[in-house]
Amino acid sequence: MRARLSLLVLALAQLVIALDYNIVYVALPDIGAELGFSSHDLQWVVSAYVVTTGGFLLLGGRTADLLGRRRAFVAAALLYAGSSLVGGLSQSAGVLVVVRAVQGLGGSLLFPATLALINTIYEEGPARNRALAVWGAAGAGGLCFGSLLGGVLVEAFGWPSVFFVNVPIAAALAWAGLRFFPADGQRNVTRRFDVTGALAATGGITLFVFLLVHAPEAGWGSPSALLSAVISFTLLSVFALVETRSRDPLVPARLFAHRGLVAAMAITALYSATFSSLPYFMTLYFQNVRGYGAFATGLAFLVPAVVTALGTQAGERAVARVGVRRMLVGGMALGAAGAAALGLALTGDGSYALLLPGIVLLGLGQGAAWTGMWIVAASGVAAEDQGVASGMASTTLQVGGAVGLALLVALSGSVGTGPPAEALLSGIRGAVFAVAAVLCCGVPLTLVLRRTATAAV
Repeated sequence: MRARLSLLVLALAQLVIALDYNIVYVALPDIGAELGFSSHDLQWVVSAYVVTTGGFLLLGGRTADLLGRRRAFVAAALLYAGSSLVGGLSQSAGVLVVVRAVQGLGGSLLFPATLALINTIYEEGPARNRALAVWGAAGAGGLCFGSLLGGVLVEAFGWPSVFFVNVPIAAALAWAGLRFFPADGQRNVTRRFDVTGALAATGGITLFVFLLVHAPEAGWGSPSALLSAVISFTLLSVFALVETRSRDPLVPARLFAHRGLVAAMAITALYSATFSSLPYFMTLYFQNVRGYGAFATGLAFLVPAVVTALGTQAGERAVARVGVRRMLVGGMALGAAGAAALGLALTGDGSYALLLPGIVLLGLGQGAAWTGMWIVAASGVAAEDQGVASGMASTTLQVGGAVGLALLVALSGSVGTGPPAEALLSGIRGAVFAVAAVLCCGVPLTLVLRRTATAAV
């Protein structure tokens, strides 16, 4: 019973992380109008969350290992609750962007702590796989349900409600973490933070993600983009040098010899660059091409949410029957077929029903691949390294998403031709077809990665 309650809390935490990522999308027009955002700066309501989450994940994962997984979970939940309260009360654009950055910091602590708790509470094998499937269903559903919930809240209570809704949930998570998770025990005083490595890695990764988000709008040759690139490269070089000399490094070198974890890092990057980029283009399609309102857009994402959640459960069962490698290949193949079908169905006046075959295939593939890649990432990793291993795989997830979205947005803008409405639609279709092509390339890549990882998984 205690294990089930613990899993419920962990799944709810993942739901909150996923909701916070995109619940603000449908609220952006109202936020921009009321707080005086410019059209260029409004993106930072989303990007501030992405940049800080991606930059601090390694530090968050190591914090869970060194200070305790339960302590990190509770602290992150309280950080979410406090920042969400301030966000709902914000009266200026600058304050709201800072709030989103703080929420991202909470995510960088909560995500690896949650994964590390799953990977230590539940024994490797079927029990852990089932827990990861439930956790994955909550996250996959949250990414899509965020649009629906956001639409309902904005229309009923205004944009501050998308922040206020987090406050009681996050506070309840902090209480439940203290109540149901195993105590951390005494901290191992022989293990210390690699402060220099942590600062260099966090700064370098944060600036790299910032570059990927900022440069498509400002220009890759702009002074701000060039400066970010130079400083990011310098800090990451310092990090690599420090890690080779540190007695207790932020990222132990032995983890890079763990081929299953390295394989999972590559797969999470590919996954996020493709599957996780699609909601952005589908939101543009529903709202700007088809003219859906906030609530209707949220409803349009209901089917993808349900199907993706079902895909995570199917993935867990498939692992038991055919193994994780074949399941991952099947998930990528289903996703590629679904993206191709979706691209063909995107028209200026077609019905929503025409999109359903592609949506169903995409959702099943996305859910199955999500479950599989986290099984690979956790397998064979020692308990004391589960936090940083989760941080490593989730860092590549965030960076892969930033790279993929930046490239797809650039592609969409370059292939769109004709009047504005037609250019937008053709650009969206081009991006969706590109996702299908990349996922096709991911099928043989997944086969190669899994073969190299077999000895470690």
